Amino acid sequence: MKITEIRTRRLKVIETMGEIVPAWPGAAMTFRRGGGGFVEISTDEGITGIGPWVEPGAIQAAKAMLVGENPFAIEVLARRMAHGLRPRNYGGIAGFDIALWDIIGKASGQSLRDVFGGGDDAVTPYASLVRLSEPAERADMATSLEEAGWRAIKLRLHHEEMADDIATVAAVRDAVGESMTLLVDANQAQSSTPWQPGVQWSYSRALKTARELEQLGVFWLEEPRPRYAFEEIARLNAAVDIHIAGAENNVGLHEFTRMIRDDVYDIVQPECMVLGGLTTLRKIATLAEAFGKLCVPHHGGGDIGVIAHLHLVASWTHAPFLELLHDPPIGDYRHRFEMFVNPPTVEDGRLSVPSSPGLGVEINPDWIEDD
Repeated sequence: MKITEIRTRRLKVIETMGEIVPAWPGAAMTFRRGGGGFVEISTDEGITGIGPWVEPGAIQAAKAMLVGENPFAIEVLARRMAHGLRPRNYGGIAGFDIALWDIIGKASGQSLRDVFGGGDDAVTPYASLVRLSEPAERADMATSLEEAGWRAIKLRLHHEEMADDIATVAAVRDAVGESMTLLVDANQAQSSTPWQPGVQWSYSRALKTARELEQLGVFWLEEPRPRYAFEEIARLNAAVDIHIAGAENNVGLHEFTRMIRDDVYDIVQPECMVLGGLTTLRKIATLAEAFGKLCVPHHGGGDIGVIAHLHLVASWTHAPFLELLHDPPIGDYRHRFEMFVNPPTVEDGRLSVPSSPGLGVEINPDWIEDD
């Protein structure tokens, strides 16, 4: 089998749902049905793999590296792309890597879950909220999600005062009791430097918050300090019982090797869109398992990347959850999944893994713009 063509496809904007100002520093997020796009890699055996959107400027360089090659040579091709194209956040080489894995699954007649060694038919997603909001509103949101069958929820803590952060978590715990697993994200590692806009936690605030969250039965505290404050985060991790999670924006196997070896985090959260795809992410997960760490990937961009993560998480025994960005009604995960003919949906708190070969999803042809 040989790769014959690579191209990007754009999706029509079907409907703009609105904007949400996220808890983390940055511009308002616009949520749509449709829009964006994906990449296709075709072969001489009539098999086409799909992956998340790749910036068009990378296509010619990718063709020079991939056309004429066997897609099953994934390790060789991944190394070649990492050197020649360089991973980049969203719009980078992850799209090519995931499309190659989709081809491998389709050519094998197996879902990627089975290609990765088999596993569960469904996983437990957590509703990853976007807004900061106020305690009463977040409690109401948690209640509605619980009634819809969700089993886990992630809250954003980015208030000016620590007391308001704790009040948000306490209100949600009071609203849902022990029926949902509560996760918390401080979003303190958005910048690669020690500074970022918005509220910045000190070590003291991170420690006090962690101890308060322990009393509220929170499962993990995510990104409590800057991205590269490894020694400080490890010290925090050693000082508290709550799980410390993070590393969604860290890159390269070398960074994860240090974080895992030095007990920086109990739970690592690698992101396929940042790491250049699934090939490196799988190695990180194996390393985490060897050191007794949990591995729960970051959200994967909302569509094809999430489906790729779904297959991985289903095949692992050390991944208790799948992150699903979900802050309805505007930020409902289903808006992004509607690009698929056969989208998986959360039912009774579980998300089924597509069983068709490869990623197991097909893009709705009516949503694809004409070339």
